[in-house]
Amino acid sequence: MSADIKYPLYETTVFENFRVMVENVARKYPDRIAYSYKKDPRDTNTVDVTFSEVRDYVRNLGTELISLGCTDKKVAIVGETSYNWICSYFALMAIGAIVVPLDKDMPVNELTGLLDFAECEYIVYSTSVEEKIMQIGDSVPTLKTYICMGEPKMEPALKLSDLAERGKAKFENGDNSYYDYEIDPDRLATIVFTSGTTGKGKGVMLSQKNIASDMTQGMYLFAITPKTMSVLPPHHTYCSTVVFVGHFSQGCTTFINSGLKYFLNEVKEQQPSHLVLVPLFVETMYKRIWNTAEKSGKANMLKRMIKVSNFLRKIGIDLRSVFFKSVLENFGGKLEMIISGGAAINQDIIDFFDAIGITILNGYGITECSPLVSCNRNKYQKKGSVGIPIIGEQVKIKDPDENGEGEICVKGPNVMLGYYKNPEATAAAFDEEGYFMTGDYGRLDDEGWLYITGRLKNIIILSNGKNVYPEEIEQEVQRIPGVSEVVVYAGETKNQSNKEVIVAEIFPDYELLKLKGIEGAQAIKEYFNKEIKNVNSRMAPHKTIRKVKIREEEFIKNTSKKILRHAIDKSIDNDDSTED
Repeated sequence: MSADIKYPLYETTVFENFRVMVENVARKYPDRIAYSYKKDPRDTNTVDVTFSEVRDYVRNLGTELISLGCTDKKVAIVGETSYNWICSYFALMAIGAIVVPLDKDMPVNELTGLLDFAECEYIVYSTSVEEKIMQIGDSVPTLKTYICMGEPKMEPALKLSDLAERGKAKFENGDNSYYDYEIDPDRLATIVFTSGTTGKGKGVMLSQKNIASDMTQGMYLFAITPKTMSVLPPHHTYCSTVVFVGHFSQGCTTFINSGLKYFLNEVKEQQPSHLVLVPLFVETMYKRIWNTAEKSGKANMLKRMIKVSNFLRKIGIDLRSVFFKSVLENFGGKLEMIISGGAAINQDIIDFFDAIGITILNGYGITECSPLVSCNRNKYQKKGSVGIPIIGEQVKIKDPDENGEGEICVKGPNVMLGYYKNPEATAAAFDEEGYFMTGDYGRLDDEGWLYITGRLKNIIILSNGKNVYPEEIEQEVQRIPGVSEVVVYAGETKNQSNKEVIVAEIFPDYELLKLKGIEGAQAIKEYFNKEIKNVNSRMAPHKTIRKVKIREEEFIKNTSKKILRHAIDKSIDNDDSTED
C-alpha cells in the first residue's frame, strides 16, 4: 500500500555504497564539522573533525586494512561509540570486509561464541574492553589479528592510528588500492546479531545496498537539523544506520556522547538541535521535567501554561519558546526534535513534548529491514502511528482480523539477505510473496499509515480464544503517575486452580511517589490497585488486569534498553489481586 505523503519530499543524498557516501559529503561540506567528542568528559573542550578529515582518515585506514588482507574477511568491532569505531566501520565497509559489530557488554563466553560462530579473523576493539579481549585466548581458532582503537597493552595487538599512518604513507606513494577496489553493493557486508528480548538473537545479514537504500529512501521523509548527539549503542542498526550513515551522509554534525551518565549534562552543554533516542531516554527526560516541577512546587503552573499555550496555538499564536524557556534550557535551548524508535512510546509523552516545543517523530524499525521501516514526518504526524513506510518499500498486513490487525510484512531493497548460517530461519521469515514477516502485529489506515499493536511473541491468548496485546495495556498503565516501568503478561497462580490471569508488574518511580506523600509497601500497593481499577474501567472486559505485582528493582534489559521479557518470573501470589 502506498502512503499519502501529504507534503513535498525533502532533499536527500543518494549514494550506492559507503565509499561514495564518504566522498560525496567531503566534497559537498569539506570544512563543516562532522564529529566532535571529548577526550575527557569532565572537560568542556572538544576535538572537532571536519568531513574532509574523516574522508582522509577513512581512506588511509582502508588502504592499510586492504594490505592487512581484510577484504572479504569477517572483522568484528567491539567497543563504545567513538570516532575510531565509526571510521573503522566506514573503512571496513569501503574495502569489502564483512563487518561484525558486537556488544561490548556481552560476557566473555558469549562474545567468544559469536566471534567463533561468525568465523572472525580480525577484531577491532576499544581499550575499555581490552581485559575481556585478552581472555579470548585460543577459543576462537579463526581469530588472528587484533587491532586496538587506543593504546594497546596486549602484546600482539596493532594500534589503529598506526595503521592509518601506514596507509597514508602508502596512499601518498601512489597506492590507489582503496579507490580501485570494486564494491559489490548486493553482497554480504555486515552481520548484525539481534538482541532478542524473548530469547536468543540471530545473525542478520545485510548488504551495502540494504543500508544505503534504507537511508537514501528514508531521508526523503524527514528533515534532520544541523546538529545531533550520538548516545545509542553502536552495534545496533538504529545507531549504525540511522545515526552514523543517515546523518553523516546528510552533512549533519554529530557530537559523540561521553557515556550515559553524562547524557543530560552534555545535551545542555552541546545544544543539539535534534536527538535520535529510544523511548527510555525520552521517558527519563519527561520524568526529570515533572520531578523538577513537583520539587519546586511548579507542577500545577506548568500544567496551566500548557493549557494556555495549546489554546493560543489553535488560534495561530505560538509562544512555546517564551512560556517554556526555562524547561527548554535544561536541554540546551536549541532542541526542536527527537526521533524515537526501538520500542513503543506513550502518546501522552509525545503530546507533552509537542506542547513545550519539541517535536517527537515516532518511527518503526527492525534490524532485518536495515532497520527503518516507517516514520512520522516533521510537520505531519498522526497520533498513535509510527508513520508512513519509506519510499520504495511495500508494507502489507498478513491475515488481518475484523479490526484490520495482523502481522506486519515488508518487502523492499532494505530487507535483509537472510540469517547467517540459518537457512531454516531465513525460509521461515519470508512468506510465499517474498515479504519479510516482522513478527510485529499492527494495522494500516486508509492513507497507508502504520500502527503497531504488539509483538507476535508477546500476545496473550486467553482460554476463551481472545487475543490480548500486552503493549496496548502497558501504554495505559504507563500513564499512571509514579509508574517507571511496567510489563503485562499472563501470570501463573501458585495455587491449585492454575487460572491464567493478566498481570501488571510495575517498577514504581519511588522518588515521584515520595513527593506525592506515598511511601511504604502497603501505601504503594493500595495506590496502584486503585489506579489500575481506573485503567480497567477504560478497557474491554477481557483486557482487565487482575493482579498487580510491585518490583523493588528495575527490569533486566538488553543493551538497547529493552526489557527482557523472558527473564521475568511470571508466577504470582494470591495477595497480588486487584479485585475486592
